[in-house]
Amino acid sequence: MKKKLTFLGIETSCDETAASIVTEKSDGTGEILSNVVSSQVEEHKEFGGIVPELAARAHVEKIEFIIKKAITESNLNFNDLDGIAATAGPGLIVCLTVGLNAGKAIAGCLDKPFIAVNHLEGHALSPRINKKIEFPYLLLLISGGHTQFLEVHGINKYKRLGTTIDDALGEAFDKTAKILGIEFPGGPIIEKWAKKGDGNYFTLPKPILKKGGCNLSFAGLKTAVLRTSKNLKNKKDKYHLAASFQKTINHILYEKTKIAMKEFVVKKNNKKNTFVIAGGVASNLEIRKILTKLAEEKNFISIFPPLNLCSDNAAMIAWAGIERYKVNLIDNLEFSSRARWPLDSSAPLLKGPGLKF
Repeated sequence: MKKKLTFLGIETSCDETAASIVTEKSDGTGEILSNVVSSQVEEHKEFGGIVPELAARAHVEKIEFIIKKAITESNLNFNDLDGIAATAGPGLIVCLTVGLNAGKAIAGCLDKPFIAVNHLEGHALSPRINKKIEFPYLLLLISGGHTQFLEVHGINKYKRLGTTIDDALGEAFDKTAKILGIEFPGGPIIEKWAKKGDGNYFTLPKPILKKGGCNLSFAGLKTAVLRTSKNLKNKKDKYHLAASFQKTINHILYEKTKIAMKEFVVKKNNKKNTFVIAGGVASNLEIRKILTKLAEEKNFISIFPPLNLCSDNAAMIAWAGIERYKVNLIDNLEFSSRARWPLDSSAPLLKGPGLKF
């Protein structure tokens, strides 16, 4: 009988210190034995955003405790592990280095295989922890640092269809929240405020909606929110602006996803195509609702990770480690952290001024 793999995952790419133990189940999915996440929201709140040096210092202070807690909660010990996986990028270098070095040290001491995981692949594969999903599938990755449409053809096999040319969607949510006077991280509060307002009250722009394929842009929308905010008279107007922003985002994602779905044409025994939405912003229930509706219209099966696996966590890193180990993608202990690490290395960089569609 084939041995079921058990991995420790470590995640410190930004402001969460996380460790998790995940094991394979007999049906090929995963079981999360522990999933410990320590947030740094309070440390960064007064600055209105992440301060890399403070984040790294907090990781150093917490990492040993978090890893030990994950082991204890799993009812296993270090010798029960088949491998160690740690996020190596993309992210803040000073933060990545903490978790990466911890993972390499444990792997070296225990003489266990080490897997350097791309944080984005962790998100991309996270729905496969709880559900058997066949390749290929269409992925919309929406988080604080990335917004991309990708074809997922297998482990380490990605083709980018579209990306943001400026701000990531999560960044647009957080910056809009800051403009409205909401404490960091304010993105999730936007959705709550939107329910109290009228989404048709303000007309906001939808940059490159009719051009650029399924590439996206949010910088102009953010600027329009800033300009509109200068004329708000009361709290109700803030609710209206939050609602108008949410509705505009919904429209942009709806139209751009339609284009991505059209490009993603897969014929497989008359089965429906699969559409996976992952990343921190995938926890937005309004976005879930509009994209689920679109998937039904276009004959796609829509799949979202559980809410606790949308934001940064180490369970997805442990699982990605298992998936990569099974196809012999094992790394040496000299692997260095990477601030930038695209899933599709052949895709052009679409950032900065001068881009035309």
